[in-house]
Amino acid sequence: MTKKPLKEKKQLKERWEIEEFVFDKKTLLTIARIIKKGVIDTLDYCVSTGKEANVYRASKGDKNLAVKIYKIETTGFERKNRYLEGDWRFKGIRWDERSITYAFARKEFKNLEIAEKAGVHAPKPYYVENNIVVMGFLGEGGLPYEKLKDAKVIREEDLDIILQDIKKMYKAGLVHGDISEYNILLGDAPYLIDFSEGVVKGHPLFEELLERDVRNILNYYEKNGVKRDFEKTMKWIKENKD
Repeated sequence: MTKKPLKEKKQLKERWEIEEFVFDKKTLLTIARIIKKGVIDTLDYCVSTGKEANVYRASKGDKNLAVKIYKIETTGFERKNRYLEGDWRFKGIRWDERSITYAFARKEFKNLEIAEKAGVHAPKPYYVENNIVVMGFLGEGGLPYEKLKDAKVIREEDLDIILQDIKKMYKAGLVHGDISEYNILLGDAPYLIDFSEGVVKGHPLFEELLERDVRNILNYYEKNGVKRDFEKTMKWIKENKD
């Protein structure tokens, strides 16, 4: 089910401890089904850890994929319930820990589908089942691209692309909801990641989260010498013009 990485020994060092925590029996069965269905060939090693999910590199032929596995036994979902409440796509879900976790996995997948259709720089969604989302791998040499927070050089043109993507999402009826220097990877362009908190048009937090996303990214760039006016940026995002 897993294979030893060639160059990335750092990821292998903590793998078994991480897997023991994340992989409950149902998760292991889900991974087995995903492999049996041919979505991935192997689950290789962990590339990112978080409170609510870990991300693994996987292989499908000569292609790398990312497998995001949401943790079932975790805290913080009470706080995140507000992102599900008011989302018409998830009416009638059960409010137990496992059901909420599965809903967030589906939510991220659906949000990635909207982002892809809108032409946003984001991981390509491939498959979702239970608490697992399979998506495109953003990186090279088996390692993910660096996060914006770790960038040695801050480029104004990257901010332009990020704002353009926010505008594309808004036009498509989606707000990311958690844009920051921690959720942007820098490859050939800046890529938005972690779409689980995204909300669609009609959600009571839609406008509030849009403003928060824009303020967050403008504040970060301003601290690094790139200044944009918030009100003008918001007006431009909401205009129908490209």
